[in-house]
Amino acid sequence: MAVHWNGPSALPEFSLKGLAGHLVRATGSVKAYLDRDEPEGEAISTAAYYAAAVDVSDIASPLHVAVRERGEEQAAGGLQALLLQHGSEIDHLRLRLAGEPEGRRIRVFKDLVLLLDDYLVTRIIELTVHTDDLAVSVGLPTPEFPAAATALAIEALVDVAILRNGDLAVLRALTRRERDEVEALRVL
Repeated sequence: MAVHWNGPSALPEFSLKGLAGHLVRATGSVKAYLDRDEPEGEAISTAAYYAAAVDVSDIASPLHVAVRERGEEQAAGGLQALLLQHGSEIDHLRLRLAGEPEGRRIRVFKDLVLLLDDYLVTRIIELTVHTDDLAVSVGLPTPEFPAAATALAIEALVDVAILRNGDLAVLRALTRRERDEVEALRVL
């Protein structure tokens, strides 16, 4: 990856280092949100979070530009520093998450409230999707993910597709490509 560090990634407008920084931010955000006071109010689902927080229509939108900029900032210290930081964050989360109570709510991006377990599914999605993006970007095979992780990611992403497009559109996307007028399964 070091050879490609300053080059483009497989994602439009995303450099390799920016994508790597974005991937590390996926774990760092958990700690940041856990450090806040637990919010009141009803928690939304993982699918509702993605439907509310992620706009897939325009990679030039201010949201997507800011995501790329934060990834670049995260990776500014170079590959080795980013890897050390990621390892440290993973070690911290292993301990921290073990002590969190069942049903813990957190306030996340756009002031949305999720159960910690549901927010962790969003992190699994980010980690699996962007690990694949990184592997493709540098011409390496995508690592095999734990089956439980991919099952959670797929289930949540299908739920996002249903929430955005409805049951019939998702059924057609899965079975009748010629009738998939809205690309119902494209959620990220």
